[in-house]
Amino acid sequence: MDYASSLLGFLPGARRGTPGVKELLAKVATYLPAEQVERIRAATEFGAAAHQGQTRVSGEPYITHPVAAAEILADLHLDADTIVGAILPDVIEDTPIAKADIAARFGGDVAEIVDGVTKLDQIRFKNREEAQAENFRKMLLAMVRDLRVILVKLADRTHNLRTIEALAPAKRRAIARETLDIYAPVAERLGLYSMKLELEDLGFSTLYPQRYRVIERALKKARGNQKEFLNKIRAQLEAALKKAGIPARVEAREKHLYSIYRKMLRKRATLAEIVDVYGLRIIVEAADTCYRALGVVHGVYKPMPGRFKDYVAIPRVNGYQSLHTTLFGPNGVPIEVQIRTQDMDRVAEDGIAAHWKYKEGDQEGSAQQERARKWLSNLVELEEGGNSEEFIESVKVDLFPDKVYVFTPRGEILRLPRGATVVDFAYAVHTDIGNRCVAAKIDRRLTPLRTVLRNGQTVQIITAKGATPNPSWVNFVVTAKARSAIRHYLKSLRRSEAVELGRRLLAQALAEFELELATIDAAALGAALGEFGLKDADELYEKIGLGERLAPLVARRLLPGERAESANGGAPTPLVVAGTEGLLVSYAHCCYPLPNDPILAFLSTGRGIVVHRDTCANVEDYHKHPEKWLPVSWQQKTGRLFLSEIRIETVNRMGVLAALSAAIAGTQTNVSHVAIEQRDAETSVIVFVLELADRKHLARVMRVVRRMPDVLRVVRVIAAHGRDRGIGADDHHDHDHDHDHDHDHDHDHDDDTDSGAD
Repeated sequence: MDYASSLLGFLPGARRGTPGVKELLAKVATYLPAEQVERIRAATEFGAAAHQGQTRVSGEPYITHPVAAAEILADLHLDADTIVGAILPDVIEDTPIAKADIAARFGGDVAEIVDGVTKLDQIRFKNREEAQAENFRKMLLAMVRDLRVILVKLADRTHNLRTIEALAPAKRRAIARETLDIYAPVAERLGLYSMKLELEDLGFSTLYPQRYRVIERALKKARGNQKEFLNKIRAQLEAALKKAGIPARVEAREKHLYSIYRKMLRKRATLAEIVDVYGLRIIVEAADTCYRALGVVHGVYKPMPGRFKDYVAIPRVNGYQSLHTTLFGPNGVPIEVQIRTQDMDRVAEDGIAAHWKYKEGDQEGSAQQERARKWLSNLVELEEGGNSEEFIESVKVDLFPDKVYVFTPRGEILRLPRGATVVDFAYAVHTDIGNRCVAAKIDRRLTPLRTVLRNGQTVQIITAKGATPNPSWVNFVVTAKARSAIRHYLKSLRRSEAVELGRRLLAQALAEFELELATIDAAALGAALGEFGLKDADELYEKIGLGERLAPLVARRLLPGERAESANGGAPTPLVVAGTEGLLVSYAHCCYPLPNDPILAFLSTGRGIVVHRDTCANVEDYHKHPEKWLPVSWQQKTGRLFLSEIRIETVNRMGVLAALSAAIAGTQTNVSHVAIEQRDAETSVIVFVLELADRKHLARVMRVVRRMPDVLRVVRVIAAHGRDRGIGADDHHDHDHDHDHDHDHDHDHDDDTDSGAD
């Protein structure tokens, strides 16, 4: 006889009454058939026997917790499998009972729910941030398999918060913060409004008890003053609706403390300003009646312009439907009114649980469940990119989806978060559209891809074959899907570039020993890969390209034995750079190297090659890390623009900045950045970061600027405030010699140039 089968017979207290079971069975009996109620009763006995002798921190029998969580789900009228799964989530983890035992006794669906909930709690992490992020990640991905997993988890968290007083203060605060950051937003996204409100209020009172008490006192006081006033408004609206022949129920809308607190923070309003807003809800019979009722309400009190929202025609992403309007009440007091049907009200409170019908075979779930599953399916794509912290930050954006509604050219509605851009829209349509988008039209007008969208706009995406995502898009997209897709592409691109760069570096290192990469003995390469713990040559090239392995050392490891002993490492061959190598070759912002500058390159772990001028102050570190530096030279024609910085001292007068900018623009030069430093009442120092082709281009700009009457001095900046990203930089200014005498150290003249820049 196995452990599970013998459990009930051998534990003496297994069949005794368990606190809460009677109430649970009474609730499920109101909507489930007798055989399902019996399954739930059997599960409570099984769970009580399994947890015999185990207690909570408060001293209560442990079984009281899962039974209470199951009772919360019973209030939502969920199916028997979900209720049983809520009773048994800790059985696998805390007792010898296996998943197979639960499947045999209660069915495969229950076993999967129990296993899914258990796995969310088993992982251990290095720090709190990683734990919270990974817990969230696993929870959401578990939801993709079965939504009931998260319903059980939310009920579990709700009861934990109801009984949290027994825990230490630090533990209470950690649980409360995680609840407000993660569980309450997930409940809201799934439309579980009643559960979301309870999680928020419990989390708020635990995390900020003093703030909670202050708002609670103010709200109680306001309710006393508002009661008579609200009754008067309600009577007026009921009379008007009755006169129009519209059957309706008008009720006061409760304000919740955490929503008041968040509104105070968001609007920077005082408590009195938030509390003195009255809320009413009107429940009618049919969707079209909502609009008739709206007309009646607007006839009683004038609506506030710009405060009407139609979530009936365009539901929120979690399925919420209602008409929202704000009225000028008596004495100008704002009255917030929601108008909805009874069915909409049920969905608003219970979300996907309002019409629970779990998808089995060919059966279709409710519209709310389908919306939830569509959102959750996108999480599988997000899992591919970034770590857990990036994942949680990305998905948090999607947990607060309000509120931009835009149209495709075919008239389909897309819901995007506030602040979403054209690129977010493109990825919302399809990942391939986002990857290949090159331009866009908003309401038939061409617009930049970073344009922030507004409600009601029609957006058309223009794509091109062979187009790829721009790395800069990551800086302005706001949706998780767009950010993840771009990062995934860049990760793939970065790897391919690293492989190519690593191959070039290794070939260059082998050339010093008069060897070619193609002639390396396969056995020697295999031995080196085994020694380094790598699976193939491409992985070796990638490590070299990313700076995680040094090409000269790898080259020596690949030499034949006698060659390795006699190798003395002659003068290395320079690596040729053109500025177009992609993500793995960058140009230091401490010295801004330009073509024809003498340069060196630093191999930065994980970033590839960082190129510096050889006169840069940071090159002093060459002596500290000679193995990480490599010689580089410029390709004859680079075909791109580079950044460079000039420092201009001018007479301090009105319009001098505009004059300088105009003069620079006249040389066909773009200004990337300007910084103004007021030196004294008479002079100013202005620093320009320019986009230049080479040193000759810089010389031409400096010559034009120097000839201006208000310019006292102009120099090229080499290193400013240690901004180098390759290695640490000294916190001081280094710049070239004063160019008042128009000299060029390298004599890089062109036909129009009588002075140079260095």
